[in-house]
Amino acid sequence: MRTRATVEIVLAVLAAAGCVLCWLAARSVGVAAPVIPSEPSMATVTYDPSLIVMAVFLATVAGVLAVLGVARLRRAERG
Repeated sequence: MRTRATVEIVLAVLAAAGCVLCWLAARSVGVAAPVIPSEPSMATVTYDPSLIVMAVFLATVAGVLAVLGVARLRRAERG
């Protein structure tokens, strides 16, 4: 029982790390062309929706695994 709880907590930490990496990789900076030729170009930030969805999914998985792992550890301590 304790081994499974430890595995769940380790997987939760890995999922959280994957969430952070996906979130950071989702952002990209580009340059938008001016609408009127006399105006300067503008820096824009675009986000990749698939990476944001993956980050949210991994955050959910990390949360569920963390709750399950902590609950199993607490039950193992009691008896």
